[in-house]
Amino acid sequence: MTSTRETGLAERITESLPIHPAVDAITLAGSRARGDGGPLSDWDFEVQTADFPSVAGALPGLVTPLVPLAQQWDRLSDHACYMLMLRGAVKVDLIFDEPHALERPWVVSAETLTGIDEHFWDWTIWLASKDSAGKQSLVGTELQKMHEHLLGPLGVVSTPASIENAVAAYLPALRSAEERLGVRVPDVLKREVLDRLAGHVYAF
Repeated sequence: MTSTRETGLAERITESLPIHPAVDAITLAGSRARGDGGPLSDWDFEVQTADFPSVAGALPGLVTPLVPLAQQWDRLSDHACYMLMLRGAVKVDLIFDEPHALERPWVVSAETLTGIDEHFWDWTIWLASKDSAGKQSLVGTELQKMHEHLLGPLGVVSTPASIENAVAAYLPALRSAEERLGVRVPDVLKREVLDRLAGHVYAF
């Protein structure tokens, strides 16, 4: 099922990136391409290029027409993956055939806190899509990884048992970090993700 906010998204993506001369092709992939995506499924696009460094450097400008709320490289993918969060908590992944080494857990600082927040909400909407698809084992494994790489560095002691637990643990840990570091993270992603999940059996 495609919501109103996602109507025409594939066309907008495939029209935006080929503006760069080194982009050879961009193809819808994953569950959306197969036609078995759920209402929370993300949008995966495979981007083909013979000049990855050039395209990677231009991506922030290339995706500007999509008005992303957040954008960052996936720290934990074995291939280069540029993650976007669009209005309505719509997750888009631009996947390249370029190896990527898994990165270490986040180090919390005034400079990284916004990136941590963007990663958390991107991860949360992705986990919810897997949860709604009945992949509870995967969700459990990912929650452990989330604790190791993101929640633990923020001071959360225990691995959350559910997505709701993860959100309940994250929010006070984020507030504590904001107060300690003297910074404030925009709350737009929190509002967008929680609003979307509220219609899919999640209670926050």
